Amino acid sequence: MEAFLISTGVVALGEIGDKTQLLALLLAARFRKPVPIIAGIFVATVVNHFLAGWAGTLVAHWLGPQAMRWVLGVSFIAMAAWIMVPDKLDDDEARFNDSLGVFGATVLAFFLAEMGDKTQIATVALAAKFQSLIPVVSGTTLGMLLADVPAVFIGDAMSKKLPLKLVHGIAALLFALLGLVVLFGVDASLFGG
Repeated sequence: MEAFLISTGVVALGEIGDKTQLLALLLAARFRKPVPIIAGIFVATVVNHFLAGWAGTLVAHWLGPQAMRWVLGVSFIAMAAWIMVPDKLDDDEARFNDSLGVFGATVLAFFLAEMGDKTQIATVALAAKFQSLIPVVSGTTLGMLLADVPAVFIGDAMSKKLPLKLVHGIAALLFALLGLVVLFGVDASLFGG
């Protein structure tokens, strides 16, 4: 349960103002069909995060516990810094293929937008840390939906009212704390250790 809750919270906060949230806004404005957009976000996220989580568990098996501790600690601290860099949606990522339909365009756009994104990297690190693929992927997927589904329904009015710097600061602080806990073992029981 711990892996699920931490994964959900970290990704939900980290996703606010992220390019995939901007992509959700664009898809909603373009297609005006929330159900297939949300279904597409869900499918793309599950597939992308499952692959990322699987990679994280493989990396954890290959590295010894000491090396893994350093890799994870530094990764979480790097994520804290990366979260403070504002995201923007590239023009290439904003183009949609109408022949795929709303659902297909959403799956393709979200899957590609998540490649190498903060939340994908976070999923790798969380799965490596917790060694618990399904709870981590379920949590990161729920976190993604918690951030992106309101964007589909509310549109850009939401993004103008949220204090993005504050939200990014809180997410960065959480990642930094995770990194310090992993590196220095402040409270290993917090992470199932």
